Amino acid sequence: MSIVGHGIDIVEIARFKATLDRKQSQFESQCFTALECQIADEAGVNRVACLAGRFAAKEAVLKALGTGWSQGITWTDIEIQKLATGCPSVVLYAKAKEIADQLGIATWLISISHEESYAVASAIALKSEAIR
Repeated sequence: MSIVGHGIDIVEIARFKATLDRKQSQFESQCFTALECQIADEAGVNRVACLAGRFAAKEAVLKALGTGWSQGITWTDIEIQKLATGCPSVVLYAKAKEIADQLGIATWLISISHEESYAVASAIALKSEAIR
């Protein structure tokens, strides 16, 4: 496996919460899938931090893809799921998946962390190498 790209992002939770409070339903439906909202709901009192972490993870994935928003990727083209172990995992759809496939990305390594003030995420895109 070789690294195709790496992205990192940090989100100030208070600022993120203010955005949620100001335009909650529109912002959430534009940025998060139903599954991501369900995962956040299950986090209870940590709901906002959970969403902020997933927001940072989506930004980190975009940076690892090397595209930003320039190639028609939408927020919901990137979904941050939760494995049975509790670890996050990346699932791509539509344009994001198309670009990842073109780059030969086979695996994502993703890490999300948050504390009182900030949520941070790192995403590493790995390409599977052919065996010679």
